[in-house]
Amino acid sequence: MQTVLIVVHLIIVLSLIGVVLLQRSEGGLGLGGGGSGGVSGFMTGRGQANALTRATAILAALFFVTSMTLAVMSHRSAGPRSILEGAGGANQSAPKQPGGADNLLDSLRQQQNQQGQAAPQTPAPAAPQAPAPAQPAEPQAPQSR
Repeated sequence: MQTVLIVVHLIIVLSLIGVVLLQRSEGGLGLGGGGSGGVSGFMTGRGQANALTRATAILAALFFVTSMTLAVMSHRSAGPRSILEGAGGANQSAPKQPGGADNLLDSLRQQQNQQGQAAPQTPAPAAPQAPAPAQPAEPQAPQSR
């Protein structure tokens, strides 16, 4: 539904741009030009202005309605509005994705827990100590390049 509304919204936007550019400008860069002939006398100057004004008003109203509808639809699909609403999630079970994890961090924790349960607890090997760096006899001053 949202995708269809976005496509309709884009069509309205492009139509609104076209109608605005067709209107008669007063020294601007509009495509309508300054003459009343335009398209071989299709409409008089006043009739053309009325039709374009009405089309602009209708398209602007449709643009406003679709924009507000998209905003409401987007807001409804959003998560909690407050950090406090999401608190206490450690005890609550959240819906998980088909893989069983919500994100990469959760999947890594799950793998770590599974490995910890499968293998008996063994002490971690001691880390080898790195040799101490050799101290020069005299301190050296930094050199400029």
